[in-house]
Amino acid sequence: MSYALQWLRSLVFIGQMYVSMLVVAILFLPWALAQRRGAVAASHAWCLWVRWTAGWMVGLRSEVRGVAPTDEVIIAAKHQSFLDIIMIYSSVPRGKFIMKKELTWAPILGQYALRIGCIPVNRGKRAQAIKQMVTDVVAGRALPGQLIIFPQGTRIAPGVRAPYKVGAGVLYQELGQDCVPVACNVGVFWPRHGIYRKPGLAVIEFLPRVPAGLSTVELMGRLEREIEARSDALMAEAG
Repeated sequence: MSYALQWLRSLVFIGQMYVSMLVVAILFLPWALAQRRGAVAASHAWCLWVRWTAGWMVGLRSEVRGVAPTDEVIIAAKHQSFLDIIMIYSSVPRGKFIMKKELTWAPILGQYALRIGCIPVNRGKRAQAIKQMVTDVVAGRALPGQLIIFPQGTRIAPGVRAPYKVGAGVLYQELGQDCVPVACNVGVFWPRHGIYRKPGLAVIEFLPRVPAGLSTVELMGRLEREIEARSDALMAEAG
């Protein structure tokens, strides 16, 4: 298949992806306003729709490996593109993200994110952001779910090394919950920027959970070693 044709298919896919977001948001709006689970159901439905349409529209299949947690845990994930967000969320029953505060202003996405329990933080100053993050998470513990955080703080292109920030370790200590690392190769097929979507098999993998009780330094070291090693292996598998 030529690059031009695949690019055109990618453009159509992206267009319908955002149109379907609006359609799902409107259809589920009454339930989402009445109950949090309505917003969760809408978000799950849209994520599954995107994964399904990616398979037949651009040839991008998706696969989830490992055991997705269903209890109260912290999920510390590799973040390469919007696709890993979609795949992780579609795999857990009540996911909620640590997200940039600016995203709360995004139409539809921001409002539903708040409704499902996502926690916005201001990343302007790291120390203040971590303190706010912990305060908001603890205050929101009445909302059950799997707290998803990206330890590197932003999307990282495949093959690029970036430091793991301490926020995940602080949350791990404060909440006293197990932590489940997640590796991925999705950036090989769905880049951070641009239209083109490459056909293939995008994978996220839930790795063995890290029990509560380690020090922050021990946790962060383990997360970086395990997530990076497994993500490298998945990217090599993807070619």
